[in-house]
Amino acid sequence: MYTITNLTQVADCNALLAWAGREKADLAFKKLSDERLTARFADTSQELDAVLQGVIAELAATETIIAVLPDGPTKDEAINKKTRLEYKKFLLETRRESYGVVALLEKEMDLARVNQEIVEVDTFIATIETHRDSL
Repeated sequence: MYTITNLTQVADCNALLAWAGREKADLAFKKLSDERLTARFADTSQELDAVLQGVIAELAATETIIAVLPDGPTKDEAINKKTRLEYKKFLLETRRESYGVVALLEKEMDLARVNQEIVEVDTFIATIETHRDSL
């Protein structure tokens, strides 16, 4: 897998192990960050979906009310409310793109990728250590 036969000095092995150790530490930090983001995105995506469904229901009810109201200040107020609800719905949908289910899945994939990288660095370290010990 790795061309370790080119390594003939213990010092070279130690240099590679130090480098791999730093890589692993960086990946461990990234993993912790990704785990926290994934958890936050999971909570946020559920919350956004719930709030969005409430706004959609309120918007539908407001449209029904507007349809039966006679022209006047009450209808104007309902139309203004509808406009505010449409804007709130737009903001929630936009936010859902950044923090919703799609973003959650992207974070889950990032976390899986980091986990695979950690496994590969561990394999690299074990290979170098075994070779160093044989020198």
